[in-house]
Amino acid sequence: MKYYVYIIYSLSTDTYYKGQTSCLDSRLSRHNSGYEKSTQHGAPWKLVWSTTKATRGEALYLEKKLKNLSRQKTLEFIKKYS
Repeated sequence: MKYYVYIIYSLSTDTYYKGQTSCLDSRLSRHNSGYEKSTQHGAPWKLVWSTTKATRGEALYLEKKLKNLSRQKTLEFIKKYS
């Protein structure tokens, strides 16, 4: 099974959200439908970056590293790895 690590962006709140999931399409739909409390106020969300990992542990490790990035470092990361 593949796991996805992703960064989404909300134009309405000008914020980035980082997460991980096993089904990226379903997860993005949940973010945009208001089912996720942490992102319900930013819809619509746009996928700006994603990658796959072989295990959930690898995905969680990368997600944690991404969540610790400042906004500026997040922008640099997206630019470098897009």
